[in-house]
Amino acid sequence: ELVTVKDVAGILGISVGRVHQLIAAGRLPAEKLGFQYVIRKADLKLVDGRRPGRPAKKANFPRP
Repeated sequence: ELVTVKDVAGILGISVGRVHQLIAAGRLPAEKLGFQYVIRKADLKLVDGRRPGRPAKKANFPRP
């Protein structure tokens, strides 16, 4: 079953922009159908175990 980016965002509880980031990073396989991406519902398990929130930034300076 194919779902749209908007549907994926609702299923995973993330923004449409974040879904597009996952597609661009290659973490979520998608196919372009016309002007929009479609994702196989079975492929959602590939990003289901992700950690919520932003990745932690590395400090650019030494801490005392």
